[in-house]
Amino acid sequence: MSDTDVIDNFDHERVMMPTIYDVAKQAGVSPKTVSRVINNDAPVKDSTREAVENAIADLGYIPSSAARALRSQRSGLIGVIKGAISAADHAADVRGLPDSFLIQGVQQAAEQAGKILMVADTGGMDDGFAKLVRLFQQYRAEGLIYVSEFHQKIELPMQPEHCPIVLLNCFDERHTPAIVPDDAFGQYELVCNMLAKGHRRIAYITLPEDIIATRLRLSGYRAALAEAGIDFDAKLVATGYTDRSNDIRDLWQALEQVLNQPNPPTALCCGNDEMAMRVYGMLRTRGVRIPEAISVAGYDNHTQIAETLYPTLTTAELPYVEMGKLAINMLLNQEDGENPMISPRVVSGETVWRDSVLARACLK
Repeated sequence: MSDTDVIDNFDHERVMMPTIYDVAKQAGVSPKTVSRVINNDAPVKDSTREAVENAIADLGYIPSSAARALRSQRSGLIGVIKGAISAADHAADVRGLPDSFLIQGVQQAAEQAGKILMVADTGGMDDGFAKLVRLFQQYRAEGLIYVSEFHQKIELPMQPEHCPIVLLNCFDERHTPAIVPDDAFGQYELVCNMLAKGHRRIAYITLPEDIIATRLRLSGYRAALAEAGIDFDAKLVATGYTDRSNDIRDLWQALEQVLNQPNPPTALCCGNDEMAMRVYGMLRTRGVRIPEAISVAGYDNHTQIAETLYPTLTTAELPYVEMGKLAINMLLNQEDGENPMISPRVVSGETVWRDSVLARACLK
């Protein structure tokens, strides 16, 4: 099939749109020459190229990306699937940064690589994932990225055939290429920074215990204390939300537990920034000033919360944008036949230092 035939197949329905033949007629050249100018795949005289480009501009001709994709065997499209992969998972939402930040990173890297994203949500339907995989494959997507709303272990309902896939913010037992945040290091670095500020009694109010991030962050918390030669005190750790309903009564109970100690904490870590925002209000109702009486830190670096609280909130970053960028690179490496990196790939964030944590020396 020639270039002219390919392009003609995609121009059956003109709807008054100029075609490659119109451009060729106005420029006084053949459709084949117009195709060469558009695709830059063969030498053309400068005067001829200028004539074709002027005709394209005058007529407002838009080249067919579908035709070019058919010739190159590459569509330039990347499918992004977000949302729960089954109705049962839909209730397992954990509040935190929205998945739009992950997709933002994917979008930035895709644009740099010259790819176009198609984004769709499963709607929590049992067959939602499989339907979207089939749909994206019909559009000849070069690869797929599944985006999870929180760090979790998943089981894909199906494995796409002849189409690479990357899991973003989740992982599975099949060692599907995946990218997840380094929750353990994030909490470790945050606590290390608080220790460096002179705090020795650091409490921790966690998210539900069955969440992977909670277990990892708790291990990072304990590792930082151990490294500083401080014994772990179980009375300084409480579960702020016992389930995923985020019941405020659970948080009140947890806060009372860690504060009502013979030797109370001077600093408090919260499971996420949303929890820290609630803790701010609770402490104020008790007449406890932040950070003068107690320092408070969150987790996420949800800037809409962290930067609007007073004092502004010190927090550990979830590196969602960077994770999204890496997902595209991992996907394209698979497509080019390269072996994927160690899976899951763990990405570290950093402590974002603001005003809610005060050095102990400042209190003297």
